Amino acid sequence: MAASDESPAQEAIFAAEAMVDLGPYMLLADAELNIFSIFDDLKYDRSDADMMSPPMRRHAVQTLDRLGFRQTSGSVMHHKPRDLFCYIPKPQVLGASPFDVTRYTPKRDQDYYVLTPTQTACRLIDTYPCELAVEKVVSLIWKQPINLYRLLDYLEKKPAHEAIRPALGFFKSEQRKAVQSEPLCLRRALR
Repeated sequence: MAASDESPAQEAIFAAEAMVDLGPYMLLADAELNIFSIFDDLKYDRSDADMMSPPMRRHAVQTLDRLGFRQTSGSVMHHKPRDLFCYIPKPQVLGASPFDVTRYTPKRDQDYYVLTPTQTACRLIDTYPCELAVEKVVSLIWKQPINLYRLLDYLEKKPAHEAIRPALGFFKSEQRKAVQSEPLCLRRALR
Protein backbone atom coordinates (compact mmCIF):
# COMPACT_ATOMS: atom_id res chain seq x y z
CA MET A 1 0.00 0.00 0.00
CA ALA A 2 1.54 3.30 -1.05
CA ALA A 3 1.51 6.16 1.41
CA SER A 4 -0.93 8.03 -0.87
CA ASP A 5 -3.40 5.11 -0.57
CA GLU A 6 -3.64 5.58 3.18
CA SER A 7 -6.32 7.53 4.97
CA PRO A 8 -5.32 10.66 6.91
CA ALA A 9 -5.83 8.67 10.15
CA GLN A 10 -3.46 5.93 8.95
CA GLU A 11 -0.86 8.48 7.88
CA ALA A 12 -1.10 10.19 11.30
CA ILE A 13 -0.68 6.90 13.17
CA PHE A 14 2.21 5.54 11.15
CA ALA A 15 4.07 8.88 11.15
CA ALA A 16 3.14 9.87 14.72
CA GLU A 17 5.59 11.51 17.02
CA ALA A 18 3.07 12.32 19.75
CA MET A 19 -0.41 11.37 20.89
CA VAL A 20 -2.98 10.88 18.15
CA ASP A 21 -6.69 10.87 19.04
CA LEU A 22 -8.74 8.13 17.40
CA GLY A 23 -12.07 9.36 18.69
CA PRO A 24 -13.27 10.02 22.21
CA TYR A 25 -12.24 6.65 23.69
CA MET A 26 -9.02 5.59 21.96
CA LEU A 27 -5.69 7.18 21.15
CA LEU A 28 -2.16 6.40 20.12
CA ALA A 29 -0.87 7.19 23.59
CA ASP A 30 2.84 6.78 22.85
CA ALA A 31 4.23 6.62 19.33
CA GLU A 32 7.71 5.62 20.49
CA LEU A 33 6.42 2.61 22.44
CA ASN A 34 3.63 1.91 19.93
CA ILE A 35 0.86 1.89 22.52
CA PHE A 36 -2.80 2.45 21.76
CA SER A 37 -4.82 3.24 24.87
CA ILE A 38 -8.56 2.77 25.21
CA PHE A 39 -10.66 3.77 28.20
CA ASP A 40 -14.16 3.14 29.45
CA ASP A 41 -14.61 4.91 32.76
CA LEU A 42 -14.05 8.22 34.52
CA LYS A 43 -14.01 6.87 38.07
CA TYR A 44 -12.24 3.88 39.51
CA ASP A 45 -12.40 1.85 42.67
CA ARG A 46 -9.27 0.39 44.20
CA SER A 47 -10.67 -3.13 43.70
CA ASP A 48 -11.50 -2.68 39.98
CA ALA A 49 -9.84 -5.29 37.78
CA ASP A 50 -7.64 -3.57 35.24
CA MET A 51 -8.56 -5.42 32.10
CA MET A 52 -10.14 -4.84 28.73
CA SER A 53 -13.95 -5.05 28.96
CA PRO A 54 -15.88 -6.56 26.03
CA PRO A 55 -17.09 -3.09 24.90
CA MET A 56 -13.51 -1.75 25.08
CA ARG A 57 -12.23 -4.71 23.06
CA ARG A 58 -15.02 -4.30 20.48
CA HIS A 59 -14.31 -0.58 20.15
CA ALA A 60 -10.57 -1.18 19.74
CA VAL A 61 -11.15 -3.80 17.03
CA GLN A 62 -13.57 -1.51 15.15
CA THR A 63 -11.21 1.47 15.38
CA LEU A 64 -8.18 -0.53 14.27
CA ASP A 65 -10.20 -2.08 11.45
CA ARG A 66 -10.75 1.44 10.07
CA LEU A 67 -6.95 1.88 10.14
CA GLY A 68 -6.41 -1.24 8.03
CA PHE A 69 -5.80 -3.83 10.78
CA ARG A 70 -7.69 -7.10 10.41
CA GLN A 71 -8.44 -9.40 13.33
CA THR A 72 -6.57 -12.72 13.07
CA SER A 73 -7.53 -14.00 16.54
CA GLY A 74 -9.32 -12.72 19.61
CA SER A 75 -6.37 -10.65 20.75
CA VAL A 76 -4.30 -10.12 17.59
CA MET A 77 -4.84 -7.81 14.64
CA HIS A 78 -2.63 -7.60 11.55
CA HIS A 79 -1.98 -4.78 9.09
CA LYS A 80 -0.82 -6.87 6.15
CA PRO A 81 0.47 -4.11 3.81
CA ARG A 82 2.84 -2.84 6.51
CA ASP A 83 3.35 -6.20 8.25
CA LEU A 84 2.34 -4.76 11.63
CA PHE A 85 0.64 -6.63 14.42
CA CYS A 86 -1.47 -5.13 17.17
CA TYR A 87 -1.81 -7.14 20.40
CA ILE A 88 -4.44 -6.84 23.09
CA PRO A 89 -2.61 -8.53 25.99
CA LYS A 90 -4.64 -10.51 28.48
CA PRO A 91 -3.73 -10.58 32.16
CA GLN A 92 -2.49 -14.07 33.04
CA VAL A 93 -4.26 -14.07 36.41
CA LEU A 94 -7.12 -12.05 37.82
CA GLY A 95 -5.71 -9.21 39.88
CA ALA A 96 -2.35 -9.23 38.09
CA SER A 97 -0.24 -6.11 38.23
CA PRO A 98 -0.91 -3.62 35.43
CA PHE A 99 2.89 -3.30 35.25
CA ASP A 100 3.09 -6.92 34.06
CA VAL A 101 0.37 -7.04 31.40
CA THR A 102 2.80 -7.10 28.45
CA ARG A 103 5.21 -9.57 30.05
CA TYR A 104 3.65 -12.62 28.39
CA THR A 105 2.82 -10.94 25.08
CA PRO A 106 6.10 -10.08 23.38
CA LYS A 107 6.04 -7.92 20.27
CA ARG A 108 8.47 -6.71 17.64
CA ASP A 109 9.59 -3.07 17.83
CA GLN A 110 7.27 -2.05 14.99
CA ASP A 111 4.20 -3.78 16.46
CA TYR A 112 1.60 -2.22 18.77
CA TYR A 113 -0.12 -2.94 22.07
CA VAL A 114 -3.69 -1.94 22.96
CA LEU A 115 -3.78 -1.25 26.70
CA THR A 116 -6.03 0.30 29.30
CA PRO A 117 -4.98 3.79 30.47
CA THR A 118 -3.63 2.37 33.73
CA GLN A 119 -1.56 -0.25 31.89
CA THR A 120 -0.35 2.49 29.54
CA ALA A 121 0.73 4.66 32.48
CA CYS A 122 2.61 1.68 33.93
CA ARG A 123 4.51 1.17 30.65
CA LEU A 124 5.39 4.87 30.59
CA ILE A 125 6.66 4.74 34.18
CA ASP A 126 8.72 1.60 33.52
CA THR A 127 10.22 2.95 30.27
CA TYR A 128 10.95 6.65 30.58
CA PRO A 129 13.08 8.69 33.01
CA CYS A 130 10.98 10.05 35.88
CA GLU A 131 10.46 13.63 34.64
CA LEU A 132 9.46 12.50 31.17
CA ALA A 133 7.26 9.73 32.59
CA VAL A 134 5.45 12.29 34.78
CA GLU A 135 4.90 14.55 31.77
CA LYS A 136 3.59 11.68 29.63
CA VAL A 137 1.31 10.31 32.38
CA VAL A 138 -0.20 13.76 33.00
CA SER A 139 -0.80 14.16 29.28
CA LEU A 140 -2.51 10.76 29.26
CA ILE A 141 -4.63 11.63 32.32
CA TRP A 142 -6.06 14.68 30.53
CA LYS A 143 -7.23 12.39 27.71
CA GLN A 144 -7.98 9.19 29.63
CA PRO A 145 -8.22 8.84 33.43
CA ILE A 146 -6.20 6.09 35.09
CA ASN A 147 -6.81 3.98 38.19
CA LEU A 148 -4.37 5.75 40.49
CA TYR A 149 -5.13 3.48 43.44
CA ARG A 150 -4.31 0.39 41.40
CA LEU A 151 -1.11 2.03 40.23
CA LEU A 152 -0.18 2.86 43.83
CA ASP A 153 -0.96 -0.67 45.01
CA TYR A 154 1.40 -2.23 42.47
CA LEU A 155 4.40 0.10 42.73
CA GLU A 156 7.44 -1.98 43.61
CA LYS A 157 10.66 -1.23 45.46
CA LYS A 158 12.61 -0.46 42.30
CA PRO A 159 14.15 2.87 41.28
CA ALA A 160 11.63 3.86 38.58
CA HIS A 161 8.70 3.18 40.91
CA GLU A 162 10.27 4.88 43.92
CA ALA A 163 11.04 7.93 41.78
CA ILE A 164 7.45 8.22 40.55
CA ARG A 165 5.82 7.73 43.98
CA PRO A 166 6.04 11.45 44.98
CA ALA A 167 4.17 12.40 41.77
CA LEU A 168 1.04 10.41 42.70
CA GLY A 169 -0.50 13.36 44.55
CA PHE A 170 0.11 15.54 41.50
CA PHE A 171 -1.48 12.87 39.26
CA LYS A 172 -4.53 12.78 41.55
CA SER A 173 -4.90 16.57 41.43
CA GLU A 174 -4.56 16.66 37.63
CA GLN A 175 -7.01 13.80 37.19
CA ARG A 176 -9.58 15.47 39.42
CA LYS A 177 -9.37 18.62 37.25
CA ALA A 178 -9.43 16.59 34.02
CA VAL A 179 -12.57 14.57 34.79
CA GLN A 180 -14.43 17.70 35.88
CA SER A 181 -13.54 19.49 32.62
CA GLU A 182 -14.74 19.07 29.07
CA PRO A 183 -14.50 16.88 27.11
CA LEU A 184 -13.99 14.17 29.77
CA CYS A 185 -16.93 15.21 31.94
CA LEU A 186 -19.24 14.55 28.98
CA ARG A 187 -18.03 11.01 28.29
CA ARG A 188 -20.12 7.95 29.09
CA ALA A 189 -19.09 4.32 29.35
CA LEU A 190 -18.73 2.32 26.15
CA ARG A 191 -21.56 -0.11 25.44
